[in-house]
Amino acid sequence: MRVVVLADTHSPRRWKSCPPRVAAHLRDTDVILHAGDVCTADVLDELAQFAPVHVVLGNNDGPDVAAWGAPETLDLDLAGLRVAMIHDSGQATGRTARMRRRFPDADLVVFGHSHIPMDQTGDGVRVFNPGSPTDRRRQPHGTIGILTIEDGELLDARIIPVTD
Repeated sequence: MRVVVLADTHSPRRWKSCPPRVAAHLRDTDVILHAGDVCTADVLDELAQFAPVHVVLGNNDGPDVAAWGAPETLDLDLAGLRVAMIHDSGQATGRTARMRRRFPDADLVVFGHSHIPMDQTGDGVRVFNPGSPTDRRRQPHGTIGILTIEDGELLDARIIPVTD
C-alpha cells in the first residue's frame, strides 16, 4: 500500500489548488492521510479525487472540515499497520513517550502542526510529520510524506521535497 501524507496545507492562503508536484505523487497512491490544518473542506474534496482521504482536525480547521468527517484523533488499520493521527503532538521533548501513552496500540503516529518534517522512533512507537507542502516556514523546502506499507510492516517512510 502506498500512502501520501500531508499536513498544514492552509487553504486558501497557501493552497489555491493542488500543486503539480504534489499531484504527481497523488496519482498513484492508495490512501491519503492529512494531519490537519486543511482550513477549508474543498481541499479534501480535491484530494478525494485521487484516493480515499483520512483527516484529523487542526487548530485552524473550521466547522466545514469537521463536517467533512475530521475527528480530533483517528486510529486506522492500513494494510495491517496500526496508524494513529493527531494534529498537534505537543512539544518535542518527550514526544515519543507521550504519543505511546496517548495511542498505546499504534505502530505509527502521524501528526502535523509544526510544519517541520520528522521521522523518529522511540518508546516503542514511530512518529512521522510530513511537514507542509505549501508553508515551509523556516524549512528549506515544502514537503510531503510517502509511506509504503505491506503485511503490517512499514517498509519505507520518506519525506519528499515538493518545492525548490
